[in-house]
Amino acid sequence: MPARSIILTVTNDLTYDQRMQRICTSLVNAGYNVTLVGRERAQSLPLDRFSFQQVRLRCWFDRGKIFYLEYNLRLFCYLLFHRHDILCAIDLDTIVACYYAAVMRGMKKVYDAHEYFPEVPEVVRRPRIRAVWQWVERTYVPKMDLVYTTTQSISEVFAKTYKRNVATIRNLPLAQQEKVKSEGTSGYLLYQGALNEGRGLEHLIDAVADLDIELWLVGDGDITDALKAQVRRSGSEHKVRFTGYVKPPDLKAITAGAFIGINLLEMKGLSYYYSLANKFLDYIQAGVPQVCIGFPEYKRINDQYHVAVLVDDLETDTIKSALKRLMEDKDFYAKVKENCLVCRRELTWENEERKLIALYDRLY
Repeated sequence: MPARSIILTVTNDLTYDQRMQRICTSLVNAGYNVTLVGRERAQSLPLDRFSFQQVRLRCWFDRGKIFYLEYNLRLFCYLLFHRHDILCAIDLDTIVACYYAAVMRGMKKVYDAHEYFPEVPEVVRRPRIRAVWQWVERTYVPKMDLVYTTTQSISEVFAKTYKRNVATIRNLPLAQQEKVKSEGTSGYLLYQGALNEGRGLEHLIDAVADLDIELWLVGDGDITDALKAQVRRSGSEHKVRFTGYVKPPDLKAITAGAFIGINLLEMKGLSYYYSLANKFLDYIQAGVPQVCIGFPEYKRINDQYHVAVLVDDLETDTIKSALKRLMEDKDFYAKVKENCLVCRRELTWENEERKLIALYDRLY
């Protein structure tokens, strides 16, 4: 019997997408023939080799409405000539092409919502654009054969809105077997992820100005230049390090060397409010206590495991107070670190992937 086949589609260039690398690898290990489709950009690096196939589509346009239109047209044409058993759209920005290609070629339709797309900050502040994505969601999500998303909070919203079952597949990291470094005052503060608005980064930079520890910002984004200018104005160049994007193996090593992780978000849309960020889980796997915003999914886990100091706002003094608690109270820090080591044995992708595979198996 030939292997069951799946195409999964994203709009990024695949290089740094750890979530999709995990999902695709798990599906391959479960006996599926898997292809991951993304886009090729001018600055795209060569792809690493995995057990699944990777395809990148080249576009003339790189962002904005014209890009989404062009990419979906190119994706639709690709999907028409590459028939598989299942088509999975990752987020709303590929769902239109996937839906029509699946209907025309008789394939099962899956929607994997990595975020609450009409509620991301970049969309919420633009009412017309938000209305378009809301229309796309209302039009196509109810027609999919399977819908799942990354948090219980978003699953509950979808289930209520569309009167259907919506599964939760959390973006948990692979279990780490490496020995965690012992507690102490060595290391640095670590923020990993996009340097975009709504992440509290401006207040974080102010908070560490008079703390005796270095801050590493690992990532890039829309406000990178503004943050660098802020650091120059404050004379904190020796305290704040900008690394740019790093590949997953290098990021893993950087995370392991951190003293405190940072996961801060402003309430700029329900996508942030209902999120469960990769960094929150990666810090736990590395045995790194963290300062984290007290949104529902983080509070849900922290109430059970006590792996973080939660904050209710992103004021500079609030962030500084939380950091100082972990930096100055060695017994408290050691206890939180110990809790991370307990939690990391349970919140692993190896446990979560069984639910993912069961969802796909039920499509047959």
